[in-house]
Amino acid sequence: MKRFRGVSLVVCGLAALLALLVALPTRADFGTGWTATFFNSNNLTGTSVTVAAPSGINFNWGTGSVAQSGVSLTNCADAQNNPSNISADCSNFFSARFTSTQAIAPGTYNFIVSSDDGVRVYINGALRLDKWVGRPLTTDTFTETITTTPVNITVEYFENTEGASLQVQWFLQGAPGTLVGTPLFTPIPVATTVPFTVQVEGVRGLSIRTGPYLGASFVGAIVPGTPYSPTARNTDEGGGYTWYYITAGDKSGWVSGRYLAITGDPNSVPIQGTIFDQIDGAPAVDAYASPRSVMNFRRRPSARAASLGQIPWGANVELIGRTVQGGNNFWLHVRYNGQVGWIYAPFVSISGNINAVPIY
Repeated sequence: MKRFRGVSLVVCGLAALLALLVALPTRADFGTGWTATFFNSNNLTGTSVTVAAPSGINFNWGTGSVAQSGVSLTNCADAQNNPSNISADCSNFFSARFTSTQAIAPGTYNFIVSSDDGVRVYINGALRLDKWVGRPLTTDTFTETITTTPVNITVEYFENTEGASLQVQWFLQGAPGTLVGTPLFTPIPVATTVPFTVQVEGVRGLSIRTGPYLGASFVGAIVPGTPYSPTARNTDEGGGYTWYYITAGDKSGWVSGRYLAITGDPNSVPIQGTIFDQIDGAPAVDAYASPRSVMNFRRRPSARAASLGQIPWGANVELIGRTVQGGNNFWLHVRYNGQVGWIYAPFVSISGNINAVPIY
């Protein structure tokens, strides 16, 4: 009996370990060991200064100069359009190249990149995101499968005029990693199943978003006629709908199952958390939101999400995050009376340093 009890304990322990691995939340990562080279032009040429960026690529210069980042540059030129147009303090028309070697564990990762203005991202020398255009603050995502480590990452950025900001982060998607070692038993063969796919149904187009919520930032759209193979699912929003994580061309994100025709077994893809599970402890950034009417206060950025109560007209609450759509603030992540949640942005006045408020 002792032998069988020992085997039972081993099996129970393995089951507990597997359950713990499944329960571990996905953590966003800004990386370490970055080196940044800043240029006094908006096309990566001219006088340059190299500095360390130990906290990762998470900059909000606003309308100020790059001196905020310990960079001493002057006379930045608009080399892309009019080289005679000069910003003496380099609050405009600067550019930067960030490089690093990251010890990223093999797996599939979702990269989230927010920039005002242009940005390019290279993974091991391959161009994975190319938004080298002047534009307002915009969030892009892409998926990258890492097979070997370390990983070389290069990010290029330029600023034209007005606000300047850049944020690059990534987090693991999909199922937990496989345990390595000698198996304790011979696995039972798994029966062949129909591949799980989804297609748009009932609407002309369906939004791809940065999270499984109606109020998450807009990434792109998919249309009927093309099947997609989701890598994850999520039911956190509520309302009885499941969201699926897909990749469509160079866009990756979450789509609502409300307008999807499903083939196969949804349980064949894992339930996956998102960056929205990790940000309630975000620090204050000297930005505030004041509702212009009584606002519903919700757990996540969606009218379907659970209600935390209401915020009265004229209240001044701490603003710590936001989502965007069409270049405008969409939902706001706020602290109120010791709680953290989301309010709908169109009926809210904002004060303080909005450029320091991260976009999700």
